[in-house]
This record gives sequence, C-alpha cells and structure tokens, in this order.
Amino acid sequence: MSIWSCPVCGGDMERRERSLVCSKGHMFDYARSGYVNLLPVNRKRTKDPGDNALMVQARRSFLNAGYYKPLCDRLCGVLVPLSPAQGVLLDAGCGEGYYTKNAAEALAQSGKQMEVYGVDIAKCAVDAAARSCKSAGFAVGSVFHLPVKDESCDVLMSLFAPYCGGEFQRVLKPEGKMVLVIPGEMHLMGLKQAIYDKPYANEVQDYALEGFRFLGAERVEAEIFLENSEDIRSLFSMTPYYYKTGREEHRRLEELEELRTQISFEILQYEKEV
Repeated sequence: MSIWSCPVCGGDMERRERSLVCSKGHMFDYARSGYVNLLPVNRKRTKDPGDNALMVQARRSFLNAGYYKPLCDRLCGVLVPLSPAQGVLLDAGCGEGYYTKNAAEALAQSGKQMEVYGVDIAKCAVDAAARSCKSAGFAVGSVFHLPVKDESCDVLMSLFAPYCGGEFQRVLKPEGKMVLVIPGEMHLMGLKQAIYDKPYANEVQDYALEGFRFLGAERVEAEIFLENSEDIRSLFSMTPYYYKTGREEHRRLEELEELRTQISFEILQYEKEV
C-alpha cells in the first residue's frame, strides 16, 4: 500500500507491477522514470499545466549550482528533529525534486525511517524528480486536490507553492507537522534594483493559519554572486517576476553579465490542531 488515493473515486490504491489500481478498477501506469500520473484530464486548465521543460531545466541548473544551499541545509536541519522516528513526509509542490531529494537524504542519514513522497502539477518536473531521487515516490497531481489518503502524512512541506490549507489539513495526521518556506522581505532585492525603476520589498503575511498551531519561524539570509548571464536568467525564470515584467525590464535583465543579490527566506513551522 502507498499514500496515494484514486483521483477518480478517492479509493485506496495498491501497486500491481507497473500500475496503481484502486478497488473500483481505476488504473494508472507508472512512467519509465518511476512516477505515476494522478492528474485527471478534467482538472487540467491547460494541456500541460505547470512549469514547462525549459523552466524546469533552468531551475535545476540554478539549484544544482548551490546558490540556495543555505536554505536547503537549514530546511533539512528543521525537518530532521520535527519528523518522527518512522512515518511519511510529503512535499506538496515538489517541482524537480531538489529539496525532496535533500530532505530524504538528511532523514535517512539521521536514522529516521521516513517514506518520502512528492506531488507537483508539472509532468516534466515530476519526471525530473523521479529520475534524480529514486528513494522517494512521485506523482503528478494538483496541490488543490492532492491524490493522497486522508491523515496519511506525518510531515508536509511546501516551498514557494500555493497554500491549500484544507487539503494540507486533510492529509496530515492528528498533530502532524507542516513546514512552509516563503520569501523574506528583502529576498532578491539586488535583482530588483538591477532591472526595476522602483524596486519593492516583499510583503510577508501574518503567520497565523486556520487549523494549525504556529510553532516558530527561522530566517535564512545570505548574499549570492552570479557571475554569468545564464545563471541570472535561470534565477529570474524561477520567480513570479518573470511573468509580470515588461519588455524594458527584460532588456535590462538580458544585459546583466553578473549580479550580487541578497537571498532571504522564512521557514515556518506548524502543527495540525486536533
């Protein structure tokens, strides 16, 4: 058995060779790379929702270069003591699996026996995650309709993905833990100053979330230096600014050959209220 639930009828699923099958006979095949697609056609707003292959590759290259390693290291430092000795961790909105893989490795090295899973709506991202992290299970699915059983997860983490409080509460066990990562107030200010006439700080929302008890926040701040235009473009394509920036600002970005900027994150920790 796994944590996956049938996206058609909501029933439990079991693996039969290269497929997942529910009690009503709904069947979903595993891809060669090891993930399963649990996103029904009627829940797709486009043919291929989520990030495209170019964006996924740009993010992989940027993250694998180590620019966000301070965040990854601290995230793992939070997850290990927060996790039980044995249980399930779900990465909701896992992308290409960079943080999923590092979390799985950190938990294993600590002696924790945690099953690790990841869900993302972008098929190309999940395919990349499944290829890079064979110790975790991955599925294509929406965080708004997680193909995951009720109260099956001990820990849920979500980095820069949409917050879906009702779904996160549903899949977490009683007193299950949740870790959210959000941009800090001054995140990427150097990038903004380089391309915008009026750069602005990020608005950090109130920590209180309905249905969860706030446990604490950790701030991660560092300065990174990008010494080539390719890494700068990769970073920019990872941000929401990519879609909201005009032609003139894109021109300024293309002219940048190096960039020094602050990175700032907040790691928020919660416990599901019973």
